[in-house]
Amino acid sequence: MATEDELTGFVREALSRGATRSQIEAALATAGWRGEEVRRALGAWADVPFPVPVPRPRPYLSARDAFLYLVLFTALYITAFNLGGMFFQFIERAFPDAAQRVDPESFRRGVRWAVANLLVAFPLFVALTLSVQRAIARDPARRASRIRKWLTYLTLFLGAGILIGDLIALVNGVLSGDLTTRFVLQVLVVAAIAGPVFGYYLTDLRKDEKEDDA
Repeated sequence: MATEDELTGFVREALSRGATRSQIEAALATAGWRGEEVRRALGAWADVPFPVPVPRPRPYLSARDAFLYLVLFTALYITAFNLGGMFFQFIERAFPDAAQRVDPESFRRGVRWAVANLLVAFPLFVALTLSVQRAIARDPARRASRIRKWLTYLTLFLGAGILIGDLIALVNGVLSGDLTTRFVLQVLVVAAIAGPVFGYYLTDLRKDEKEDDA
């Protein structure tokens, strides 16, 4: 059974013999290769005018990148969690649950802790994001970092899970007739935080895929 290394070697040989990408793709599709496998094999070679096929940079993993991206995404998660927590505190203060005792000191502690986290994590996230974007602008091959893609997919997974859970909570509230102002505002806060994060990293990932297919 042919392996992906053999497939990549076949594509290299076909390109070196002057076959076009569409001809190679059609031949491999006829032979039973899946479209994703074919696109990945073709994507290993740059579409540039040169007598022999030119390889693209391979995805890499460096300790420095792993450290930067782990800190960056950790700062993102801390920022998102504490921003939501702070808004929840204000919502609960403005629309208290009649079944619970109001504790002003608990409110102050909650807001103080959220603000402390935000003052540290958010500037760190912004600074690291700008630093990474400048590094990628100088060296586009850095977009191929494996740790960056893994953490991006993890963030998309978490964001999708939160948004799905948020929608389920909203539908359950509608069906049970328990749509209080407090509940609706909390649902909107979750959506307003998780939605833009999910959208930003999904757009960034699609940009990577377009560049890989180019």
